[in-house]
Amino acid sequence: MKTGLSLVDLLKVWKGLFFCFYHSDRPLTQQSLARSLSYSIVPSLPHSTLHRFLRAFWITIGRDFHKIDRIRLDKYLYLIRCYVGVAFEVFLKNKSSSSKQTNGKKAANGAGKDKKRKRNEAASTTGKQDQKDKKKNKRTKTDDEKDVSNETTHREDEEEEGEGEESSETNPEWADLESYISIIEEGPLYPLNFDPNEPTSTSINTDADVTMPHGPDGLRYHILDIWLDELEKVVEVEEIDTAEGPTKRLKGDIPMDLILRPMRKLKAESPTKTVRERARDVLEDDRLVEWGVIERKTGSDDEDEDSEEEWGGLDD
Repeated sequence: MKTGLSLVDLLKVWKGLFFCFYHSDRPLTQQSLARSLSYSIVPSLPHSTLHRFLRAFWITIGRDFHKIDRIRLDKYLYLIRCYVGVAFEVFLKNKSSSSKQTNGKKAANGAGKDKKRKRNEAASTTGKQDQKDKKKNKRTKTDDEKDVSNETTHREDEEEEGEGEESSETNPEWADLESYISIIEEGPLYPLNFDPNEPTSTSINTDADVTMPHGPDGLRYHILDIWLDELEKVVEVEEIDTAEGPTKRLKGDIPMDLILRPMRKLKAESPTKTVRERARDVLEDDRLVEWGVIERKTGSDDEDEDSEEEWGGLDD
C-alpha cells in the first residue's frame, strides 16, 4: 500500500471496501474476503500507515453499522472479529516474538564472546600475570584520592539505578498497543453514544475534520463478547510451581491493565446498565482468573455488588 495516505484518503478506500464486502455472497467467500481484508493486509502495512488504516476501519464500521441489514449482519460481525484478532496479533504476538528473537541473538552473541574470551585467557595467562604485577607497582594513589574516586563511583551507580527505575515506569514497548486501545476507547467502546461537548463538522476536507463515531450499543456488545476470545488466541500460558501448588500465568510481559482499560471505563462511565453488566462480565471472566490476572471473587463480594444495584423501592 502507498505510504503517506491521509485519513481522508483511507476513509475513501474503506468506503469502497465496505460496499465491496457488502455485495460478497456465500459464506466461504465472505470468510475468505474478511480474512484477506484483515490478516493479509494489516500485518503488511507500513508503521506510518497502520494506525490511520485501523482508525479508518473503525470510523467506517461505526458510521455505517446501522446500514447493515439482518441478512448481512453475520459476515460484518465476522469481519469485526477478524480485525480485533489481527490487531492483537500485530501489537502483541509479533511484538513478543520480535523481543524473543532479539534476546536470542544477544544470548548467541554473548556465548560467542565468552568462547573468544576463554581462548584469549588460555593463550595469555602468563602475560596477564606480568601485567598485574606491573599494575601493582605503578599504583601511587593516596588514600584521599581513593575516597574521592569511591564517592564518585557510588554517585554514578545511584544515578544509573535512578535512570533504570524511570525507564521501567515508562515502557515504550507497548506504545503502539496503547495508541490502538485509545482508538477503540474513542470509537466503538466510548461510554456515550452522543457526546454534546464533541465538535461536529459538516464538511470533511482535512484529517482534523474527521470525527470518530461512538458505539452503537450493538457494536459494543459484539466487541465485548469477542475481546477475550481473540486475545486467547495470541497469548501463551505457562504453569508455575508455587507454595500452594501449580498455577497458570501468562507468558511474557503482557500489559493486561492496558488491554482491559476500555472495559473498566465502560463499567464506570456507561449510562446503559446492560453495557455496564457486559463490561463487568469481561472483567470477571474465568480466563482472567486462570491466567492469574485477577482473583476469584467470593460469594460475599457478589452479594455486596447485587445489593448495591438493587432498587429498594419508595420510602413510606
